[in-house]
Amino acid sequence: MGVKLKVNTYVDIAVVDLKEKALDASNSEKLKKSMAETLNDYEKVVLDLSRVEFVDSSGCGALLSCLRQLGDRGGELKLCGVQKNVQRLFELVRMNRIIDIYPTKDDALKGF
Repeated sequence: MGVKLKVNTYVDIAVVDLKEKALDASNSEKLKKSMAETLNDYEKVVLDLSRVEFVDSSGCGALLSCLRQLGDRGGELKLCGVQKNVQRLFELVRMNRIIDIYPTKDDALKGF
């Protein structure tokens, strides 16, 4: 079983609501597997992390893997709803320079 996701589509954009409190070594591989179909079907993906309170290096790796899969096909991944402590981590490891991060889902949708 993968991680809990809910996927909504807005025209040609998939918005994935990650329904997990943590993105870490315990579920990062499951996230990649759960996201595979969405990443294959859409070139524009928004990942809503508003429920995620903790991310470790494995979680960062999973997000970068999703970004790479989309990027290989000319697609884009955007993050939204990132909590302050997760945002600080992303800034510390400079993920905010690699993946576009928006405060809200609407902002992320407008970013395409």
